[in-house]
Formats: sequence, structure tokens, C-alpha cells
Amino acid sequence: MTKLTPIDHKVKHKSTIPANFGTEIELFVREYKATGSGGTPKPVLMLHGRSVPALPGCDLVLPADGSPPQPDNSLSWAQALAGKGYNVYIMDLQGSGLSPRPEMHDPCNANPAQRSLLKTYPGTDDCDPTANYPFQLGNSQSEWDELGTVVKFIRKRCANEKVAFIGWSAASFVMGPYALRAPGDVASMFLLAPMFPPNGRWSTNIADPFAPPPGTPLPTKPESKPPAVFGFPMNLTSKAGLQAGISDKELADHVWQAIMDCDSIGQKWGGAPPGPPEGVMRWRNSYWWGWNESTVPHESTLGSTVPVCIVYGDQDRTANTAEELGPVLHFSVPKLYKAIPKDEKLMFRVEGWDHNPVWERKAAKTLQHMSWKWLKDKKVYDVESGSWFIDSEGVLTQVE
Repeated sequence: MTKLTPIDHKVKHKSTIPANFGTEIELFVREYKATGSGGTPKPVLMLHGRSVPALPGCDLVLPADGSPPQPDNSLSWAQALAGKGYNVYIMDLQGSGLSPRPEMHDPCNANPAQRSLLKTYPGTDDCDPTANYPFQLGNSQSEWDELGTVVKFIRKRCANEKVAFIGWSAASFVMGPYALRAPGDVASMFLLAPMFPPNGRWSTNIADPFAPPPGTPLPTKPESKPPAVFGFPMNLTSKAGLQAGISDKELADHVWQAIMDCDSIGQKWGGAPPGPPEGVMRWRNSYWWGWNESTVPHESTLGSTVPVCIVYGDQDRTANTAEELGPVLHFSVPKLYKAIPKDEKLMFRVEGWDHNPVWERKAAKTLQHMSWKWLKDKKVYDVESGSWFIDSEGVLTQVE
């Protein structure tokens, strides 16, 4: 694959995050222009999940044997699709990657339960028990607003074409409700390991099921209750914590470096003497609603106006959790598929995959191929609907 040249944009947006409400900020968006296209390129927008920024997940290029990155050693999902003729855009929401991170510069605003990661670098002994900004950072509305600004930016650049969505993990909390509210913007959705709480938070407002849940103090007053969950704007993940979820240990070092390259502050935190800081991954603490069994069937949009393809691994214990964990923490990919009301839906459960196939060399190539076929034909492996299991040999079995 020929290495493509990224075009990085700073897209102006009037923030609706409570911490900087009304301020004009700049959202990071990377673009790869289509190559090998025989017609007008179609736009694709890729979005990160809860913790990992967009570029390490969607645009990872590996150095070979310590040398500069090589085109044939790329795990870049974005570049693979651009090479198939799509104009591909990758975005960071506020609180992640190269977009603004309001209130996240202060180590005393880290989750108090995770401050031990910062005890030495930069030091948190002087922090109060509660965060200096004792509230969550983003919320569903602010993230839908940011996605909408970037969609508008893309459509203006792409002759007003609808945008195909590709989202990993908790991107579903943002892209799913956005597609339900603005289906005229969305050509299709491809969701990798989507997070879906069947009984998650939602509004009881019949006229607007995507309004904030009752009692939510938004937009200018952020959520803070319970304080152990929403009383801080920033979570942290250590290098060891992140790499524990990557089976290829050589690849794990490259992933961590890509994450650090997206965070000039986080790369200077964490670790202990006598060595230098090893860095921490800083990620936004958001309050989400509007993505559950009650909202997914909204106006029969998904599976009709917006076709949906879902791919997840049979070893994924992040996107599939026990019902006993309760309505906020019980997630189920099959229940998302079942809740989609119309027939233009396709789901694959893949043997051996966990929550991070983008960081498994063979799985990443398979994933790139599957998403390309979906974008191109609304089919994958010659099937266009139904729920399927793919075994380790690539054999498909229908499961419904």
C-alpha cells in the first residue's frame, strides 16, 4: 500500500461542553484523499471510542526494525480505505487526542481513584480529595454537536454527499443517536465492537427522546453525581494498563507511542524515579444518554434509511457484560442488532477477536477488508443481512 499524505484540519466549533461553554474551539480532523477512485469519492468519517484517541486506533503506521514507518507495515485503517477510493476523515472529540482538553491540564482534576499514577510525575500530594473541577467533562449533547460540526465540514468539502460513519467501541454512543436524529447526513454505519446498554439512560420526554434525562443539570451546569463516577473531568490509563489488552507485545509499544504522540501533557506524567515519566493516557469523563432499546427503533431509521453493519469478537468482554451489572454497565452487542428495527442490518461475531482487533495484524487487515466491502456493496462475504459467526478458518455460519 502506498503511504498517503495526511491533511490535518482545525475545524472551528462553538463548544457546548459545560467547562468551556460558548467558547470557539478547534476540533482536530485528519483527512486522506481518495486514491484509485474511478468516480466521485464518497466521504467516510471515523470516530474513536471512550479512551483511545482517533489516530492510534484508525491511522497506526508501524516502524519496521527501528527504521522510519514503511508503507507495507501499515495498520492504518483510514489509509486502507482511502486507497480503495474513499475520502476518509478522522476526528477527535474534545477531551481526546489532538482536540482541546478543557480542565484536563490540571493533575488534581484526575479521577481521585487513579491519582496514584501521578504521585511522582507531576505529583498530586497537594490535591484536595475532590477534583478542582468536580464535574464530568462532556455529555451526549456536546458530543453530538461536535460530530455535527465535523459532518457539516465534510459535506461542504464533498459536494454535500452523505457521510458514511465508522465507529469503534463507545463511538456508538455518539454516532448512533446522531444517525437517529439526523439521518439525512448519514449514508451508513459500520460499528466495530459497539458499546450498547440496552437499558441505559434516556429521556422520558416523549416529544424528544434524546433530550437529557430528568434532573440532568445541562448544559451550563455539568453532572457531578455520584461524585465517584462524575465528580471529575478526566480518567487515566497507565502504559501497563493499556498494553495488557494487546496480545502482540511488540505492537503494544508502537500503540503506546502513538498515543503519547497525541498528548504533549500526558507524555510527561506518570512513572517514578530514577527513570523519566513513562506517560499516561488521559481521557474524557462523559455523561451519555439516548442509546438504548427504547431509542434505537426511533422512526425505523436504522436498518433502512441508515443501513448498519456490526462486527465484534467472541472474546470481547468489554462490549458484552453481565446483566447483573445493572442498566448503566450492562452492554450487549447482540441486543443492539436485535433492537435495530429494519432489515438492512448485518452482524458478524468473529472467533478469537477481543475488543481491540485494530491492534492485531491479521485481524486489522480482515477488518479493513470487511469495512471496505460494506462501504462498496452493502455486503460482506457476499451476504447483505442477518447475523453470522466467522470461525478461525473464515467459514461463515448463520446464527439466526
